[in-house]
Amino acid sequence: MLSDELKNQIQLAYRSSLDAKSHKPRSGQRQMIGAIARTLGNIKQDSEGNRLDEKHVAVIEAGTGTGKTLSYCLAAIPIAKDRGLTLVISTATVALQEQILHKELPDLLEHTDLSFKYTLAKGRGRYLCLNNLEGFLSTEEQAMEDMFAGLFEQHLSADDVNTVLYQEMDAALQKGDWDGDKDNWSGIVREQDWRRLTTDHQQCTNRNCANYSACPFFKARAEIEVADVIVANHDLVLADLSLGGGAILTPPKETIYVFDEGHHLPDKAISHFRHEVRLQQSITWLRQLEKNLVNLKQELTDDVSLIGQLLLKIPQQIQTIVNFIQYVQQGLAPYIQGLGLDKENTQHRFEFGLIPDELRQLSYSLHTTYQKLFNSIESIQDECKKTKQNEGMGVTTETAETWQPILGVILGRLEQSVGLWQLYAAVDDQNYPPNARWLVLSGQGMEQDIELGGSPILAANTLRQQLWDKCFGAVVTSATLTALNQFHRFNMRSGVPKDSEYLRVLSPFDFQGKGVLVIPDMENEPNRVEQHTAEIVSYLNQHVNVEQGSLVLFSSRRQMEEVGQSLKASLKEILLMQGEQSKRVILDSHRAKIDDKKGSLLFGLASFAEGVDLPGDYLTAVYIAKIPFAVPDDPVEATLAEWIQKRGGNPFMEITIPDASLRLVQATGRLLRSEKDAGEIHILDKRLRTKRYGPQLINSLPPYRQH
Repeated sequence: MLSDELKNQIQLAYRSSLDAKSHKPRSGQRQMIGAIARTLGNIKQDSEGNRLDEKHVAVIEAGTGTGKTLSYCLAAIPIAKDRGLTLVISTATVALQEQILHKELPDLLEHTDLSFKYTLAKGRGRYLCLNNLEGFLSTEEQAMEDMFAGLFEQHLSADDVNTVLYQEMDAALQKGDWDGDKDNWSGIVREQDWRRLTTDHQQCTNRNCANYSACPFFKARAEIEVADVIVANHDLVLADLSLGGGAILTPPKETIYVFDEGHHLPDKAISHFRHEVRLQQSITWLRQLEKNLVNLKQELTDDVSLIGQLLLKIPQQIQTIVNFIQYVQQGLAPYIQGLGLDKENTQHRFEFGLIPDELRQLSYSLHTTYQKLFNSIESIQDECKKTKQNEGMGVTTETAETWQPILGVILGRLEQSVGLWQLYAAVDDQNYPPNARWLVLSGQGMEQDIELGGSPILAANTLRQQLWDKCFGAVVTSATLTALNQFHRFNMRSGVPKDSEYLRVLSPFDFQGKGVLVIPDMENEPNRVEQHTAEIVSYLNQHVNVEQGSLVLFSSRRQMEEVGQSLKASLKEILLMQGEQSKRVILDSHRAKIDDKKGSLLFGLASFAEGVDLPGDYLTAVYIAKIPFAVPDDPVEATLAEWIQKRGGNPFMEITIPDASLRLVQATGRLLRSEKDAGEIHILDKRLRTKRYGPQLINSLPPYRQH
């Protein structure tokens, strides 16, 4: 039970926070604080501190303007500290992460009596690897990379090595002007320049590294170990969980998680377990690996050492894998006939994820042989690591240090192949949703290749096993967790415990008074693409105010570009289209125009329908070209639809419509971003009026005044 002392602490902190900003209590905010405090405060523990029940998760949809961040921080921080746990706040976007770090948490420390330490957690990829920096400033390292160019997709020619940038970084590190965090570097860093400088868990040698004590990543890790609150993102949390939990962040059983923007969590989880491998490319890469490992053999000081024995086995292991891949290529020949004749027809999806027995048996053989090769390379890497403690045999310390990161890159590549072939070798449990499996034909003639793909169709079981069952407590929140006014869609995809606490907190915004929903009488449905596109052009030409800020959201890039080309001249003059510059630059340009009392017309796709915050005069009209139904050729969604239909369900009503409802709520949500905002939303899709699902979609939107 939540103690009176904790209740008082939370209530006092809430009052202090409101007083500091001259805000009044919000009903929705109080509801949210109460639900989180009740859920986390009532978790039962045994004498060793282990959680005893399944009522440890709160799922809260809180409309825009509720003040979600303050709510969960006020409720969760005191409870986590009281129980000796760490609070991990996870977001899907950098913008929200920065808001929490630079505004919300500092404000709490300044204006309340709460006392806590907080830090930001990032993956290794955001930090400089000092070994790599030193290497690229030396000619020896460049020669080594040239030798192994065929193994690394990120390889650049010597002319492309940005030595000037690396020297600047080295000087800034030496002076203490930079901490090795990419996000804290003052200048612009090209992705290819940064990729050479960073590392991953396979390449990193941890305490065996000569630069361990000065390592930017491990310095940041030290802050994590003493922090009460860790701000992270969904990808990092999922990466930590996939490593067993506690590898990057605190162990799940010692952690309370808050997943803000939580509607992204299921899709993020699926992407972590999605694998894609190209067959001919794999053969080429393996042949290159075999050649390059000869170089290591030549550097051995003892041919009969463990490394020497392992290197003797590897050519045969590689040849076995190549043989099996070639058998797979032959077996897939019937499935690629007819593919690639046009750009629209390059994919074959295996129905229900079922593949022929012969392919499954070959996949089992490939999984086991790839695993043997992985184990051999890993054992060689382990021997190289031992040389630091003078335990390794057959290789000098200098050679071992050079090879460790190279072997790490090789292991990372092999890991992807092991995962793909394991997924293809598995027989799916009939009690759970199947895995999707498909192939894509790419290239022409000698460049032609087959890419095999595989993925779970739902993340529910994985999240249940790795997250919900292991964590001490969790809060999932977002402005869009329900679809068609129900939590069913989120439950199916996320696997949250059935006994979870559910709450919908309505936005305090005056949708009826400030927002107008217009569904015009269009003549053509979107499936009549040319006619519908022409109608959109005509409608925008008539209705867009050239002196105001407007946003038009499209589901198709082609349609977006065709509409843009056909607009009248006065609209073309103020048009900013996604893809012409980075999203940040386009939004900055849009704001600058409005600040100069000029009009601006934004054209965007799905990424502009969420996370774009343009309050006040920055946005007074939103136009949505059509109901945002999902693209029908996604193999994961198609397999999910098959599975639902096989179980007697209706995929259109259970998946397609709820998904469209969620996207439509997100898209319309671009308009009202504060209580003072006002404007119009125009949805240019007659199906909202003519199809039986239309009223469902309209009723799932906030209660805008309809015109």
